Amino acid sequence: MKHALVVGGTGMLSRVSHWLVDNGYHVSIIARNAERMKQLLQETSSNSDVTPLLVDYRNNDELIEKINLTIKQNGDIDIVVAWIHSIAENALQIISNEVSKGENYWELFHVLGSSSNLDEIKKKTAAPDSFVYYQVQLGYKSEGTQSRWLTNKEISEGIIEAIKKKKKVLTIGQIEPWENRPN
Repeated sequence: MKHALVVGGTGMLSRVSHWLVDNGYHVSIIARNAERMKQLLQETSSNSDVTPLLVDYRNNDELIEKINLTIKQNGDIDIVVAWIHSIAENALQIISNEVSKGENYWELFHVLGSSSNLDEIKKKTAAPDSFVYYQVQLGYKSEGTQSRWLTNKEISEGIIEAIKKKKKVLTIGQIEPWENRPN
């Protein structure tokens, strides 16, 4: 069975977690909130195909431990979908390092906010030969004279599209004109 790791998979990315399970993946989910994890497990078609990893990804040692535990239990990771806030400077590098220790080729879908500088982030994200790096940038939606942030459903649908199409960079919604973004 293919193995996916979703960082933030109980909130904004919960539909991505469900979609991966429904498409034959065993899904390991990094989350901090035990109640949201419990809710996601209750909603999942096959919660035996989900490994909850309750960890604050700012805790480097615990993050390494949880990733290695799920790899030991569920096999090498084939795909990582990562929504990581900037407060966890080392989390993405730690995840990449641990997942790259496996013998398989894998894919990283890095979910980024609307103000992110994609080129700068790509330079900082070392991409060894063991994985392919994709960026998914979150924007906003214009509706007439108004604008709004994306819904969780729109975000998940966009990330699923990025996984299916394997585009190196995919923007969900729009990021320009910058002055039209919601406050």
